[in-house]
Amino acid sequence: MLPIILITYQSFTDIAGKLTLSNYVTFFTNGTFLKMTLSSFWYAFLITLFALLISYPAAYILSTLKRAQLWLLLIILPTWINLLLKAYAFIGILGRDGMVNSFLGFFGVAPQGMLFTSFAFLFVATYIEIPFMILPIYNSVIELDPALLRASQDLGASKFQTFKKVVLPLTLPGIQAGVQAVFIPSLSLFMLTRLIGGNKVITLGTAIEEYFLTTMNWGMGSTIGVILIAIMIITMVFTTDRKKRNRRVNF
Repeated sequence: MLPIILITYQSFTDIAGKLTLSNYVTFFTNGTFLKMTLSSFWYAFLITLFALLISYPAAYILSTLKRAQLWLLLIILPTWINLLLKAYAFIGILGRDGMVNSFLGFFGVAPQGMLFTSFAFLFVATYIEIPFMILPIYNSVIELDPALLRASQDLGASKFQTFKKVVLPLTLPGIQAGVQAVFIPSLSLFMLTRLIGGNKVITLGTAIEEYFLTTMNWGMGSTIGVILIAIMIITMVFTTDRKKRNRRVNF
């Protein structure tokens, strides 16, 4: 809790260290910070959406395989590699002389400038976050009772109806956990925005880096950090299963 208490205190100070509310006034009245906040939400939403669209069918197919644990290990394995190393690996893959452009060269396509674009940032960020989305969904899928699926088919439900009425509601907790695991960290990405997105992608995480390391305005940087933490807490509240939350309160 000490770092959170420290940045909360610093958020109420100016460059000279005097107590003030000007940082919060500036944040909520300056249109630039509003754009950064909306940009952070938009990119985090897209990363979460793409990760979900890929991870849900992947987790479902994974649950039907005989060596599911081995495949799951291969999916988790990239998370053991340092994020900076993966970012530099993608710089080599997506660069003008990289693997992708070399492959496109066989079809006579001129080298494409893929780096420092929104597409590159979304692609790499989604790739990095996919394992964190697959794991909770996979755990929900393997807990499905096969008898419920057979009962649905015996009662005349189509595959789509079975998915909509049985599979999706029962795996919803896994989806919620996956959304939390992906959306919340995606709000504060800053390393990938620099190395992969360049100056084309600006988020609150980028702003925090700027204020702490470039302008040395730690008060404003702390203010953005506190607001970002508040946004993360609100996101967790809205994506937590209400039934579980009510059970905790009743207990």
